[in-house]
Formats: sequence, structure tokens, C-alpha cells
Amino acid sequence: MMMNKLKISTLIISLLILLGNCNGKKISKDDKEKRVTTKKIVKVGAENTEAYLPLLQDKNVAVVTNHTGVLRLFNEQDSVVGELHIVDYLLSEEIEVKSIFAPEHGFRGEHDAGANIKNRIDTKTGLPIYSLHGKYKKPQAKQLENIDVVVFDIQDVGVRFYTYISTLHYVMEACAENSIPLIVLDRPNPNGHYVDGPVMEKEFQSFIGMHPVPIIYGMTIGEYALMIEGEHWLPDTLSCELTIVELKGWTHKTNYKLPIKPSPNLPTAQSVNLYPSLCLFEQTNVSIGRGTNTPFEIYGSPYLDSRDFNYMFIPEPTAGAQHPKHKGIRCYGENLRHFPRRLDKLELQWLMRAYKKSRLKNLFFKTNFELLSGTSMLREQIRYGWREDQIRESWREDLVIFKNKRKKYLLYPDFKE
Repeated sequence: MMMNKLKISTLIISLLILLGNCNGKKISKDDKEKRVTTKKIVKVGAENTEAYLPLLQDKNVAVVTNHTGVLRLFNEQDSVVGELHIVDYLLSEEIEVKSIFAPEHGFRGEHDAGANIKNRIDTKTGLPIYSLHGKYKKPQAKQLENIDVVVFDIQDVGVRFYTYISTLHYVMEACAENSIPLIVLDRPNPNGHYVDGPVMEKEFQSFIGMHPVPIIYGMTIGEYALMIEGEHWLPDTLSCELTIVELKGWTHKTNYKLPIKPSPNLPTAQSVNLYPSLCLFEQTNVSIGRGTNTPFEIYGSPYLDSRDFNYMFIPEPTAGAQHPKHKGIRCYGENLRHFPRRLDKLELQWLMRAYKKSRLKNLFFKTNFELLSGTSMLREQIRYGWREDQIRESWREDLVIFKNKRKKYLLYPDFKE
């Protein structure tokens, strides 16, 4: 009798555990995959220390970085026990760091977009910080005197007009000119799960788009460095001696949330998600929310009507946006903060709708719109009322060519289309 009671109790407990785990529902394949991926730790290149520290021993080192160049410290059980900036970490390992080079927004990541930044001395380390977004955009030969190796560690967002890849190009060029090896500590691309948009046409190349790639190119900064070198995009047949320190636990399908905002006006995962599509508004008379606490999560303009758009905001000067578009003026538009999905294409719907509803169509597009779009066609396609599928078809052939080229440089498992 006692044995039967024990068997019944065991059966009841087993059923309760089963119900508690499943809530009475069958676990789907997607749920299982989500549970597996959430347990996987992504380690950035800087955290793969055994791969690059030996290359820096007894060398004079320059570091190209900003506020995003942070690595976590792990114990033997792979638990995080702290974090350090890459410069502080290298100094703690007695690496001879001689100088720092900083991109747009500065070493601390606090300057406005496009701001002219001066050289200075880092108050914490006493090291010189050379600006690559001021008088020069390329490290100068004098600044690289007695440097044996350059380390590049900056978090990118995988969009053509985000200028960290242009800084990468100029760093590679300077290293090639001065016969200095470059080590790129790779970092995940939060928009690395798709490729879309028109491919940059040569006549519109500038610092906000130096290479013939689409707006969203689906590569990490390490993979992109390999493409710059492999496609011979450096001038005068220059070649850069390149080492990529790879990520661990990341693929092009990984939904990676940036732990540190990469620039002042990309403060959230949603702003990073929407940035590739909303940034086209920067060369129109529509604001993308600079001067608010939700940049790149909203858009609006004084020339859009409150009868068509029920969201209103007023841009005012903020840290990282001292002179916002339409300062102090009511702007009507859309709030996309709760847009429900991770983008997997360049969304044209917001740009097309804003143009269609604008009361000032003749001044909607600004002079440099093509520097962002990369093509002479998009402005005219929207003006003449092309459908979105027609616009997409116009860049499809170039996109296919790029995607095939891109495959040669991938270091990590790709997404499936």
C-alpha cells in the first residue's frame, strides 16, 4: 500500500513539473531555438585576448577607438568579473600604447554629428588623442612615427553612411603607406542580418559613402576591412597588412543588442534598428528627432499636417544635437518607438509617405540627398510617384552582384534569404 502511494506521489510531482515547464503547451521549434541562442555568449574580438596580446608584446602601439572600445573580463568559469576600456586593458597588460586616434563624435562619443574635433591629451592616461574627424581624416605620417602596430576597435552599426567604416578605410590607407600592420578587433554588426538598398554610384562617393556598397551591407567591420583590401579599394595599389581578431558565438542571424550606444543619437536598440531607413530624412526638410530624447525613433516636419500625422514634437538643443533641425518649431509626424519588428529591408514607406503628404514638396529634398542614397534615381523615383516594388527592382541587379562579392569575405555563418 505504501509503495502504491509513493508511485502515485511521484507521478503527480512529475506531471506538475511537466505542466509548470510547458504551461500546458507544446514547445515549438522556434521557442527551443530562442532558448538556445539566449544562452550563447557573444565575445567581441577585444575579449579574444590570447589572439592579439602576443602580437603586441615589445611593440609601440597606436589604438584607433572611442567610447565603445570596451571589453569584459572573464574568470576561468567564463563568468564576467569586470570590464575595461581597450586602452586601459592594454596598459594594464604592460603593452606600450603610445597614442590614440578617435573617429567622428570623439574619443568619449559626445560630439555632434559632423563636428570638427581637435587633437588633445587624455587626462586619464596622458596619451595624445589625434582626431580623425577634424583637420585630418587620415592618420598623418608624423603621428605614426615609431609606431610598430595599429589596433582598431570601434563598434559599427553596418550602414554605409555611418562614418566609422570611412575612418577604417583611411586608417588602412595610412598603415599601408607607412608599412605598419593593422589589427582589427572585430565587433558584431547589429544590422548584419540583411543586405539592402541602392549600391553607391561613383559620382556620389564622399566621406559618408566611400565604396560601391549598398546602404545596408551586412558585414562586420572586420569583414568589411577584408573587402576593402580584397577589392583593392585603397589608392595607388596600396596593400594593408591586416589581421582580424574574430568574434566568438556570433553569426549573421544573431539578434545582438549593443551594450553601449555607438554615437549620441543612437541611444537604443530601436534607434539602431530604424537608423538605416530613417537616416535618409537627414537630407530632407524632415527631422528624425535630433534634439529630442528619441532620435531615430520618430520623424516629423512643420510641413506635415496634423490631420495626416497625429504625433508632435519640438526639437530643442541637447547633448549631441546642439543645433537640431527645426529647433523650437512644432513638427508633426510618426512615433516609431514601438515599431514591432526587426527590420530586414530598407523601409521606404516613411520617406515616401512624408513626401506625398508634404506641403513643401519643392523643398523636400536637400542638395546632398544623393550622398546618402548613393544614387541619382531615388529622389526622382519618389518625385514621380514610383511604387516601392518598382524602386526596389531598379537596384536589384547591382544588389545581386554585391551579395555575390560579399560572400568571399564573410568570417561567420550567414543569414538565409
